[in-house]
Amino acid sequence: MTAGTKLTAMVASFAIAFIWGTIHEPFPDVPMDQEDVVLDALPPLPDWARAELPDFTNAANTAEKKAAFFSFLYPRIALANTRVLMQRDMLEALEQKDELSTEDKAWLQRQAKRLRIDSAPGSAEMFEMLDRRMDVISPSLIMAQAANESAWGTSRFARKGNNLFGQWCFSEGCGLVPRNRIEGASHEVASFDSPYESIRAYITNINRHPSYRALRNTREQARSKDKFPSGDVLAQGLIGYSERGSDYVREIQQMIHHNNLGYYDKQYQKLVGRDASVTGLMQLATGDESTLTPGGIAKNEG
Repeated sequence: MTAGTKLTAMVASFAIAFIWGTIHEPFPDVPMDQEDVVLDALPPLPDWARAELPDFTNAANTAEKKAAFFSFLYPRIALANTRVLMQRDMLEALEQKDELSTEDKAWLQRQAKRLRIDSAPGSAEMFEMLDRRMDVISPSLIMAQAANESAWGTSRFARKGNNLFGQWCFSEGCGLVPRNRIEGASHEVASFDSPYESIRAYITNINRHPSYRALRNTREQARSKDKFPSGDVLAQGLIGYSERGSDYVREIQQMIHHNNLGYYDKQYQKLVGRDASVTGLMQLATGDESTLTPGGIAKNEG
């Protein structure tokens, strides 16, 4: 597909989403991280993505709690990754253009700011850095870390702040104050309107923080070979996520193996593939939650 054809398809798809949104009066799309940066060129979030975290403490047993947790989490991870792929499609289409418009450069600059890239708009360096940082995270890794950091969705920060990964924020009132915060510290554990927002903020953090450069390099190498990296492999790039270092990495890998979370990586690949069409991604991004559940509609069209 040529750059012009791809852009035309994207414009048409976004127009459809806009018309759909005006009919159904959705809430406006909200920032997905703590920098208050709107992820533009994306359709409004479907209403189901705004649901708060269920109460997992009522599960009859551990197996039931885990199943409920993963069933809730996976569609939201798939949605967040789908929206990343939509942005990536836009990036690739712009990279193929002979000349960038003012609007094109502005879009690139907004993405660069969000992903903490300091390069001239439209430069080869900017495209290279955006290509590395604007990409998906394996569902199995997200699920294992969410389970680990939120005690399977039952921690105080998960229940009261929809925070599944322990993300911090640094302005007063931005979240919940840790009970064991040392004297003189000012950080809080961020609060989100929904678990989806926590997932989106986590993906942004992994994609831009210098501590996870190794993870991004592994992902880039896999993409260059047209492969999808497993969460087990990507976990090796999380040495800096916890002060426990390699012990934390091994724990996450063990959680992936023990809970057979690689299954969700395979389901995600079936759902969108590595070269999903713009139309297919739009359908996923605006569809029902059931579309994104394991066994949902495969959208690798065109």
